Amino acid sequence: MQQIIYFFIRNKNFLLFLLLFLVSIGFTINSHSYHKNKYITSANFFSGTIYNWKSSVTNYFGLREQNEALAEENLRLRTLLRKQQDTVVAKEIDSTILPAPFTYFPAKVINNSYSKTKNYLTLRKRASDNIEPDMGVISSKGIVGIVNNVSKKYASVQSILNTNSKINAKLKNSFHFGTLSWEPEDKNPNVVKLADIPRQAPVIVGDTIITGGKSTIFPRGVLIGTIKNFNLSTNQDYYDVSVELFNDMTSLNTVYIIKNNEKEAILQIENNDNRPTVVLDSINQPSPQNNAEQ
Repeated sequence: MQQIIYFFIRNKNFLLFLLLFLVSIGFTINSHSYHKNKYITSANFFSGTIYNWKSSVTNYFGLREQNEALAEENLRLRTLLRKQQDTVVAKEIDSTILPAPFTYFPAKVINNSYSKTKNYLTLRKRASDNIEPDMGVISSKGIVGIVNNVSKKYASVQSILNTNSKINAKLKNSFHFGTLSWEPEDKNPNVVKLADIPRQAPVIVGDTIITGGKSTIFPRGVLIGTIKNFNLSTNQDYYDVSVELFNDMTSLNTVYIIKNNEKEAILQIENNDNRPTVVLDSINQPSPQNNAEQ
């Protein structure tokens, strides 16, 4: 203990200088937008690189689990493809067929928070993919979140486990829609709340909840979870529904970023109608830590 005290006494001038130097740097960054942007850019580069290293080490020791997850995912995708092929109608199709409305880009989760009030993920993506903010993110099991910041190799995603996330959702077996949100008071990262479901809806424990498709972010029909329990709200007109997610939000690896190829056309026609703006799937401001490499 005395050695530590002597160290501070001997170097008090240098330590005082260092403290004042750091304080001055902090004031400079906060008061000048140019310096602040440079600082954020540098921090983003190093945080993205560190998360990448961390993910590489974790993935090396979890190859068996990853292989099992990939096998399960391949089986799920093959089953989905088979179902789609079985529903194709055998008839002549015009050669001028419209392009697919959605494109999917794979990405790897290299950082994921799920125990905070506002949770985010960092993804490592392909540099060639044209990823933009406000694109939906899903896994093979269901919804994950919405992109809120992008750079060349990384993307920051606002998780559905974020109090700023509001997702349009519906009962799979009816056309009753509601709003999906995260209530951290429950302290369960795999359970979210579905509000505004009218009491006339056929709500049954175990039924499936899917995305409503009333926005340009998520297509209709993306899996979310199943009804865990429900009760009438205070005004007795709507159900408050607890939804258990299909995804294990504490263990995410491969995800898919969704690009709506018809987004601009949809927004243009809606804006021309001068209709009031209704936000259905939404995020708030970008995360305070934008893990991205410039």
